[in-house]
Amino acid sequence: VVAKVAGIAAAEVPGVHALGGGAARVIGNIRQAVGAKDYAQGVSVEVGETEVAADIAIQVDYPEQLQRVASNVRAAVHQAITELVGMKVAEINVTVVDVYIPGDDDEDAADDARVN
Repeated sequence: VVAKVAGIAAAEVPGVHALGGGAARVIGNIRQAVGAKDYAQGVSVEVGETEVAADIAIQVDYPEQLQRVASNVRAAVHQAITELVGMKVAEINVTVVDVYIPGDDDEDAADDARVN
């Protein structure tokens, strides 16, 4: 539950394109294709009796400021865990694993640009 709350809060931050690294996003895309969404993708939490520690991996939209987006994710996740779960946050580590550049993953555009 804590990982889902953290994932939803992180995903809603402007500038966050996706959660998780490449492999996690591939698995997430497969889950979405069958109608399931993994809100905890890219999120790892350790829950103690009264405290939570979270590690969150994000992909940031280009040309957003990476440090600002990571800071906003940290703040949003902290607030969500504190308010919705009611637990104290010991630490939140945010790692930018990739930068999303529109058109980089558009294979149709790449095919159109190739000279035969």
